[in-house]
Amino acid sequence: MSPNPTPRPSEPEAEPRSLRLEDWLTVIVMAALALITFANVLVRYFTNSSFAWTEEISVFLMIALALIAGSAAVARDQHIRIEYFAEGGSALRSKRLSMLGAASVALLFGVIAVLSVRVVWDDYRFGETSPGIGVPQWWYSIWLPVFSALITARAVGLFIRRSRSTANPADDTTKGTQA
Repeated sequence: MSPNPTPRPSEPEAEPRSLRLEDWLTVIVMAALALITFANVLVRYFTNSSFAWTEEISVFLMIALALIAGSAAVARDQHIRIEYFAEGGSALRSKRLSMLGAASVALLFGVIAVLSVRVVWDDYRFGETSPGIGVPQWWYSIWLPVFSALITARAVGLFIRRSRSTANPADDTTKGTQA
């Protein structure tokens, strides 16, 4: 046995338990979309008419799915960016760009969360109803500030994780070798 054991290749970090929320919400929304669409296809096939309400709910679920997936992408640091700039250069530069990106996402979705509360309040106050089914519009619009706040919290968490990480010059040797 050698006195200095050979270092193991670094294993990817385990997914944080907190991401289970987004993962389960994604599964539930996708299952609901599949069931609604399947039910509509069956009704259309057997009765030659369709459920009118399915389109409105499907659109809402797809928007909710996009916001949930956006939250998971921010939390996993897999959101859209220009890799040439994000991964190029020194580790310190990459860290700072990552922090800037997280701060920008947090600011944007924080503003969206705050401003969309007013939209929800107006929908509630004026009694707006949805065009397809006629349910209160705020049933749909309430989720924009909720999911925007979730994305803001995930971006703040990413910013904190990036600010605590160290940018070692040795990290530059591993750049570009990721699968």
